[in-house]
Amino acid sequence: MTARTGNSGAGFSRWWGAACGVLAALAAMGIGQLLSGFTIPAASPVVAVGEAAIDRTPLAVKDWATSTFGTADKTVLLSGVLIVVLLYSAVVGILAIRRLSLGFAGLAIFTAIGLAAALTRPNASPSYAVPTIFAALAAAGTLTWLVLTARSAAGPARAARAAHTAAAGPLIAGPGTRDDAGWSDDPVRTDGPGHADAPDDGTGWVAAGGGRPGGAWDRATPDDASRDGGPEPVRAGPPVRRPTRAERAAPAARRQFLIAAGGSVGAAAIGAIAGRSLTTRKNVSLAEQSVKFPRAASPVPPLPGGVNLPVPGISPFITPNGQFYRVDTALLVPQVDPSNWKLRIHGMVSREITVTFDELLRRPLVEDYITLCCVSNPVDGPYIGNAKWLGASLAALLREARPKSGADQLLATSADGFTSGSPLSVVLDGRDSLVAVAMNGAPLPTEHGFPARLVTPGLYGYVSATKWVVDLEVTTFAAAQGYWVPRGWSQQGPIKTESRIDVPTNGKSLKAGTVQVAGVAWAQHKGIDAVEARVDRGPWHQATLATVPGIDTWRQWVWNWDATPGTHVIEARATDKTGYTQTSAVEDVAPNGATGYPSTQVTVS
Repeated sequence: MTARTGNSGAGFSRWWGAACGVLAALAAMGIGQLLSGFTIPAASPVVAVGEAAIDRTPLAVKDWATSTFGTADKTVLLSGVLIVVLLYSAVVGILAIRRLSLGFAGLAIFTAIGLAAALTRPNASPSYAVPTIFAALAAAGTLTWLVLTARSAAGPARAARAAHTAAAGPLIAGPGTRDDAGWSDDPVRTDGPGHADAPDDGTGWVAAGGGRPGGAWDRATPDDASRDGGPEPVRAGPPVRRPTRAERAAPAARRQFLIAAGGSVGAAAIGAIAGRSLTTRKNVSLAEQSVKFPRAASPVPPLPGGVNLPVPGISPFITPNGQFYRVDTALLVPQVDPSNWKLRIHGMVSREITVTFDELLRRPLVEDYITLCCVSNPVDGPYIGNAKWLGASLAALLREARPKSGADQLLATSADGFTSGSPLSVVLDGRDSLVAVAMNGAPLPTEHGFPARLVTPGLYGYVSATKWVVDLEVTTFAAAQGYWVPRGWSQQGPIKTESRIDVPTNGKSLKAGTVQVAGVAWAQHKGIDAVEARVDRGPWHQATLATVPGIDTWRQWVWNWDATPGTHVIEARATDKTGYTQTSAVEDVAPNGATGYPSTQVTVS
C-alpha cells in the first residue's frame, strides 16, 4: 500500500485570491468614502455608480423595485451594488494571486467604470474624479500587499497540507508482527532517547532503529534485550511524527496574512466612518432648524370641522412629515445650505431672474393644503400624502421674468441634477403653484427638498414636484425633456381621479354586522364630488364624504356595510367635480399613472 495525497492547490489559491480581492475592495471603498467626505459627498464611488445604475435601469425593473421594496428601494440598490462590487473584486483577486498584472487589469476596468459614473453625474466637475482615483490607488496598493503576503502564506500552508495528507496514509511494514509476543513494527519518534540520529523521510515520520518507510522495521524482542544485557524493551506506541519545515513556517505566514487583512479591514472601517462623519458635518440640519419664516401673506383659514372622519385606521387629512412618502432618484440626500442657495429663472424669458433664499422669504408667502401623488403609486398604493405648504407663488416669479411667446414648458432642475418638466399653462392658470419652503408648519425636511422645492396641485410629482430646486428654465417640450420622459414616462402627467380603501384591510377577519368601509379619494384641482362602494360586484352604494378646505386635497369617505358571513370582495370608485368617474380599466403605473378600482377581500363570520 502507498500513501495518497489530494491535489487541492488550485482551490486553495482561489480562496486566498478571493480574500485578497474582497479585502482590497473594502479598503478602496473606505478610502473613496473618506475622500468624498473631504470633497463632494455625491462623488463617492459607490454612490456615483449606484446613481448611474438608477439612470440606466429599465423602466420595468424600476417599477418592480418600487412596488416590491417601496421606500427601501435605494437601500436595496446600494446593497446590490456592493454585492456586485465584492463579487467582481473576488474574481480580480483570484486573477491577481496567479498573476498580479491580471489583477491590475481588472482594477483598471472597474476604475474606468467608476470614473465614467462620477464624471457623468449632473453638474459634475473634474473634482468628482478625485475619490475614485484615490480609491483605485488604494485598491492597487492593498491588493499588491495582500497578494504577496498571501503567496508567502499559501506556499507553506499548501506544503504542510500535502505533507500531512501523505503522512496520514497507511504505512508499509516489513514482516508481519505478533503483538502477543512483543514484536512491533510501529515507527517511533526521532526526538526520543536513543533516536536522535534516526532519518526523517520528509513527512515527520521515522522508523525505529533508523529503518525507512517501505523497508523492514527494527524490532526489539525480550530475548535480544536479555542477551545484550540492555533494558527491558518498551512496546512502541502509535505512530508519532514531528512537524515538517513547511508546517513550522505555515503559522507565521498565516499570521502575516492576517495582519495584512486586519490592516485592510481597519483602513476600510476608518475611511468609511470618518467619511460618513465628514459628510454628516456638511449636512444642513442646524440651518434647517434655525430658519424663521414670516407670516404668510395669504394664510389658509383654520380647517373646517369634519375633515377627519371618526373611523379607526383611516388616513388622517394631514400626513405627518415623518410619514410622508418619499420617492426620488437621490441615493444621497442633497445638503443645500440656504445661505448659498439661489434660484435662477432663465430661458425663453424677457428678463432673467436670480433669487436668494432670503429674498424668497421676503416675498409674499402663500399657504395652502395640497395633496401630492407619485406616478408610481399603484391602485390602493401608499405614495400619496397631504400637507399644508408655505411658499412663494411660482406664477408670480415667472410673470416677473415675462415668458416669451411659444414657451410651453417649465423645466426645473434639482441641486443633484434631476429635472422635471411642467406645462407652463398649468403653472400660470391660477392654482397655488409654489416654491415651497415649509411643510406642516415646519421647515422642509431635508429629504423633502430643503431649502426649497416645487409644489403644483394636479400634476404627478415626476413632472412638477422638484426637490432642492435651483434652476427654472422656460422652454418648450420640443426642445427639452425632463428626467423621466426619455425613460418611458409621459411628457405631461395630470393626476387621475382615484380612490383608496384604507379599512378594512385586505385579508381582515370581521364579525357579521355593521362594518365601516372607508378611505380617501383624490382629484387634485378638480375636487372629489362622490365616492361609491360595492360588495362582490353588486350594486354601488353612496359613501359619506368628509368636508375639505378646497379642491386640491384628498377627501375622506366612509360607507356602513351590513356584513354577512362569507368571503367578500369590496371595491370603490370616485367621481370628480367635472363629472368624470374613476375607470375600472386596469392599467399599470407606466407611462402616466395606474388605473382600476381599489379592492380588498375580507372574511366575515
